[in-house]
Amino acid sequence: MSTNYEPMRSLIYVDVANEDYRIKLQHWLYRTHVPDSISQFGPYVSKYAFYNALPTPPDGERFGTVKMQLTEHYWMINHLSPECMNKILTEVMPTDVLIWQNNMPDNIGSENMDADKARATSGGKVPFIFAFVPYWWEDDVKGKGRTVDDGPNYRWNFCIQYPEGVSLEEGDRWLFEEVFPVFEKMPECTRIVTSKIMKDVNHCMMDRMVEMWFDGPTNWHKCIEAAASALKQPEWAQQDVFPFLNPYYNFIGCFVGDYATSDNLTQYHGYITMR
Repeated sequence: MSTNYEPMRSLIYVDVANEDYRIKLQHWLYRTHVPDSISQFGPYVSKYAFYNALPTPPDGERFGTVKMQLTEHYWMINHLSPECMNKILTEVMPTDVLIWQNNMPDNIGSENMDADKARATSGGKVPFIFAFVPYWWEDDVKGKGRTVDDGPNYRWNFCIQYPEGVSLEEGDRWLFEEVFPVFEKMPECTRIVTSKIMKDVNHCMMDRMVEMWFDGPTNWHKCIEAAASALKQPEWAQQDVFPFLNPYYNFIGCFVGDYATSDNLTQYHGYITMR
């Protein structure tokens, strides 16, 4: 039995149920989860990074914005293939973590969960979205040629699941022919890239990942208001205003900067506390 070289990138959208849980979740992530994860997949992951979520802008809740972080991996193999299932140590992932992340309600008892099952849960307000895409963005819609000298980027990364009964082809026509052209005309939106979700890896519920860049939340909100006025409500709309999709379950995203809060494989040196 062998595992083929199969490069792919993944993003996990991590929410926090309330501010009392933020410090608990941060403590678990950096004290327990980072070294646990590196021990599990260090030989076959080339990048493992956390990007702290920026404050949710006005109307951000309507777009299913998570408030903790994006977790990024660059995989060299499909770690969910059968030959990778026999792990010498089980990851530490108590149900408390899923409560803190808004993936499970508060009344669930505390027990350690199989990590892969935990990453497939959807019992709370926010489903656990673990989305796999190719290493490189598939469609470069706007802003090719931008460099770091052009300034910092307020990155809006989000995933879409088209409603039941709407095919990927129909949903993509709406996205590419109606939504993207509106943002392409806006000078405040400097970059648009997108890829289809690699659903065969882990049966992720989402269909497509998109990233749009702005110079900050004020211009993001200006563009969102303009798009809400310009875009016609599709017949399959789940809410009356753009993005016309149910937050968190059909549209989930996060606002981050360019720079990783922690590039764990190169920067993590243990849980070293402030004195």
